[in-house]
This record gives sequence, structure tokens and C-alpha cells, in this order.
Amino acid sequence: MEFVVPALLIAVALIAVVTLAKSVRIVPQQRQDVVERLGRYKRTLNPGLNILVPFIDAVRTKVDMREQVVSFPPQPVITSDNLVVSIDTVLYFKVVDSVRATYEISNFLQAIEQLTVTTLRNVIGSLDLERALTSREEINRHLSGVLDETTGRWGIKVTRVEIKAIEPPPSIRDSMEKQMRAERDRRAAILNAEGHKQSQILSAEGEKQAAVLRADGDRQARILQAEGQAKAIRTVFDAIHQANPSQKVLAYQYLQALPQIANGTANKVWIVPTELTRALEGMGGALGGLGQMVGDAPSKEASDDASAVEREAAEAAQAAQATGGNSPQGLPAPEPVSPAALLNDTSDQRERG
Repeated sequence: MEFVVPALLIAVALIAVVTLAKSVRIVPQQRQDVVERLGRYKRTLNPGLNILVPFIDAVRTKVDMREQVVSFPPQPVITSDNLVVSIDTVLYFKVVDSVRATYEISNFLQAIEQLTVTTLRNVIGSLDLERALTSREEINRHLSGVLDETTGRWGIKVTRVEIKAIEPPPSIRDSMEKQMRAERDRRAAILNAEGHKQSQILSAEGEKQAAVLRADGDRQARILQAEGQAKAIRTVFDAIHQANPSQKVLAYQYLQALPQIANGTANKVWIVPTELTRALEGMGGALGGLGQMVGDAPSKEASDDASAVEREAAEAAQAAQATGGNSPQGLPAPEPVSPAALLNDTSDQRERG
């Protein structure tokens, strides 16, 4: 008897502790517990402290009310042009009704996965590969609409569906890469051709403008040069008329220009103008009257030089006669001839001819 009483006390205490543990339930935030009483749904426990009837009430499921993310494995899908592509999808959903999520379907996550795969195959099957690769937003909206409509009766809200990757077969990827490379090469060639064309156009425009500017500069230079020559001729002409040169000066200048006229290698025939006779006569008269013209008389040094030349010629003739012996006699020194006499003789010869 001594051991029976303590054992009973211990058993009662254990029963009390277990009963207290069964009757008190603490639910964390963003979770709901579905409670059944004798196998039937009784109530839903909200976050906080809740009291249950021990050994009668039991928690069926603990439902997480937060938004969840599920990534489904790649699924093979056939496009409308009979190409098999592998598509990865990501699903965002949240439980809005824990009771229906518990009792309407046994495993809502597996149901959502299968529904996503079948809907994705229906959508991709109506598109070709190129459109499927460029229509992700359209596919996402269609999947979201179908899944949200179907999972609504399960107490599930599908917030978003994203296609993570669309992988075509390796052969198709190689063909697409070659096509894109060819397209890039074509665009690069077009851009290079356009650049070369623009460069040629700009070069031609530059050459045109340069030629126009050079021609305009040459024209301006020729105009300025012609104006300068005209001004120089006008200045010389005015200076000559203002100086009023005599006939003797003009005849002398004419005679100085004759050697330059006859100096050309192509001058085979020399045409003497009729004015030359009058010019030579005027020149002869000018040279004959040198001694009588004021300011035109020969200088004393020039007369002394001419006398010295005559004396040297006479002495040379006498020396030749003195040393002759049987040798022929030397010729006497010629008498000096004035330039006026030479000019007069030339004029007489031309008149006789």
C-alpha cells in the first residue's frame, strides 16, 4: 500500500499534464490549424493561444498562409512546327482558404504542378518556336488566368507564373546561332556599305567644293594680274606721254630692241619695217650732230681715247714698213670713220638696191 498511493498520484499528475497539453494550442503568425472533433471539421485555429477539448478535438492540418514559390522541373513540350522544347516554370501562389485547401483536394501542390504542365502544353502547342521564344509575357498571362480560375475552388490564389527558360534542341540552337550570325554579318555589311557610300559622297562633295574654290581663286588671280598689267601699261603709257621723248631717243631704243628680236632660234626671215629707214636717218642725224647738241657733246676722255687709238695704229704701220725688207709692205692704218658716215652709206646702199 505504501507504493500504490504515490504511483496513483504520479499517474494523475501525468494525466493532468497531458490533458493540459492537449487542451492548449499556440498557433504562430501566418498559419492556420484546421481542427476536427470526432472526425468532423469543427473550427480553424487562428494565430495565438487556443483552447481545445482534450481527447476529442484534434488538429487535422497546419496550413501556411504565406505566399509560396514552387519551381517545377523542365517539361518537354511540342510546338506547332513539331519541335520539342524544354520549358522551366516558376509558380507563385498563396492559400486563401485553409478549409477548402484541406478538404477540396488531397494535395493541392501536386495538382497545381500537373495543371501547369497540361496548360503549358496546350499553349505552346498552338505556337511555333520563334513565336514561343518571343511571347513569354503572353504565355505567362494565359497560364495565370487558367490556373487562377481552376485553383480558386481549392482555396488557392495563383499570383504569378513565370517561364524561367525555353531550351530548344541542340541542332535547332546551332541553326539559330548560324542564322543570327548571318543576320549580324548582313547588317554589318550593310552598315559598312552605307558608311563607304557616305564617305564617297562626302569626298566627292569636298573635291567639288575644292575645285570650285580653286577655279574661283584662279579667276580672281587672273583678274588681279590683268588689272595689274593694265595698270602698269597705263602707268608706262602716261609716263611716256608726260615725258614727251624725242625722236632720237625712240630711234635708239628701237635699235636696242633689234638684237632681241633677231635672237630667236626660229627666226629664219627678218622683216625690216619701213619705219626703220626713218629711224636710222634720225639716228644718223642724231649721231652726226653730237658735237653741236647741247649736253650731247662727247667728253674729253672719249676724244683722247680715240686719238690714242689712231696714234697706236699709225705707229704699228710705220714699224711694219721699217722691218719689211723684201717682205710686203704693211698696210697703212685706216682712217677713222664716223658713225654718221656709216649710217649714210648704209642708207645709200639700201636705196640703190
